[in-house]
Amino acid sequence: MEILLNPNVAYILLVVGSVLLMMAIVTPGTHVLEGGALLLLILAGYGIYNLGFNLWALIVLILSLAPFIYSIQKPKREPFLALSLLGLVVGSVYLFPSHGFLPAVDPFIATGVSLLAAGFTWLVVRKGIQAHHARPLQDLEKLIGQVGQAKTEVREAGSVQVASELWSARSVKPIPAGSRVRVVGREGFTLVVERDEATK
Repeated sequence: MEILLNPNVAYILLVVGSVLLMMAIVTPGTHVLEGGALLLLILAGYGIYNLGFNLWALIVLILSLAPFIYSIQKPKREPFLALSLLGLVVGSVYLFPSHGFLPAVDPFIATGVSLLAAGFTWLVVRKGIQAHHARPLQDLEKLIGQVGQAKTEVREAGSVQVASELWSARSVKPIPAGSRVRVVGREGFTLVVERDEATK
């Protein structure tokens, strides 16, 4: 665990964990992104707790969530996404106490990781927002009654493949990944499914 007490390592874990968290918010249901984000943020938190932190930088990091949440609610709000990414970069670089104006994180690492993370997040989140708000190519009412396959475990959230497309889904009872499912309703772009009787 000694390696986690290096500001450079804690910084990288924090940034990558934050990027995964943003992606999980935009594309929920897989649990892979959520789990990865949680693990990395816990490891980063361990380093931050032991290294100490600048309160103002932590506040900047927390406040950067507000423009991010606002930006993903509707398309064409890219300036707020850019503001959120700027807050993430500045807050994470200056999070660890240092002597003087320069951050405790190596400037080359900070520059490289910040540019890669910001660029990647910009592209992925914008595409996720566009996909989320795009009109579906088929009549959603025709999906009711169709049979598909659960791609992840489905309960409060999950993913199913129906009519050759991947959909967000939920169900009253848990449905294991790989099971056949039948669409029984929809709530917006989320399908309500139940396990197909043929698999019971």
